[in-house]
Amino acid sequence: MKVLVTGAAGFIGMHTTERLLARGDEVLGLDNLNDYYDPRLKTDRLARLSPHPAFRFVRMDVADRAGMEALFAAEGFDRVIHLAAQAGVRYSLQNPHAYVDSNLTGFMNILEGCRHARVAHLVYASSSSVYGGNTLMPFSEHHSVDHPVSLYAATKKANELMAHTYSHLYGLPTTGLRFFTVYGPWGRPDMALFLFTRAILEGRPIDVFNHGRMRRDFTYIDDIVEGVLRTLDRVAEADGGFDADHPDPARSKAPYRVFNIGNNDPVELMAFIEAIEAAVGRPAEKNFLPLQDGDVPATFADTSELNAWTGFAPATPVADGVARFVRWYRDYYRV
Repeated sequence: MKVLVTGAAGFIGMHTTERLLARGDEVLGLDNLNDYYDPRLKTDRLARLSPHPAFRFVRMDVADRAGMEALFAAEGFDRVIHLAAQAGVRYSLQNPHAYVDSNLTGFMNILEGCRHARVAHLVYASSSSVYGGNTLMPFSEHHSVDHPVSLYAATKKANELMAHTYSHLYGLPTTGLRFFTVYGPWGRPDMALFLFTRAILEGRPIDVFNHGRMRRDFTYIDDIVEGVLRTLDRVAEADGGFDADHPDPARSKAPYRVFNIGNNDPVELMAFIEAIEAAVGRPAEKNFLPLQDGDVPATFADTSELNAWTGFAPATPVADGVARFVRWYRDYYRV
């Protein structure tokens, strides 16, 4: 297939593109290479992809309406994996307009491009953050997600609503994937694993929010990519049994699906830190702090729907995934 991967220089984007190329697909990668975090990491990820003859890269912002229209008109994509977004819960408190530009305007351009180019399937990144103030665990796609606690979460919920509209109006098959705390080699520098590893190796204290009373469904990158590809290959379908009198958020009479993609096994933050300490080989000095605005104390993915749809099941224990990240970090930064 010919696949557009937006955010191709990002963490999940690079790994997903590598897998697509390895199985024989043609990929056009798109990224704006912004400076939300060190652009060198993004260019080094691209350097891993660029030698492949079936890969091309276009530097563009998904919020560029004219540019995106021209790209879709010229390329004839079979399918689209939309991973480009302004990420980060905490940063959304500082720069909310960046989230509107990238996550709302940008997604609108993706939907319009897919509609007019008659793309066979759009798979896009949602987030576990859409569950917001929910406390019933594990989080299920059948639960309401109407109480976001950050603007980032609100934009991801909006993406799901926008996708449903296009699935309903134009028959565009769309599948949203609610990612749960993705980690692994080439990961984002603003994520806890990266921050903690760097601080411990440099002999600095780490900030532990909510006084360590956090649980996260940490999901290793290889498992995430496996789920993305399985979802891409299983085109969303309308649910013939959808009951409009008792609507289920996980179902629709349009070709629309939304899935959790996580490890289905939440880990205490202190246990996660212990895994990092073991991999690094030294203890961390901990600075315990209150819960940050916009953050939630726990996430836990019910992945039974994705398993039933694609056969997806996570396979990487946290200790193994953390050790692989630390080996990559030491090698990349020559520590």
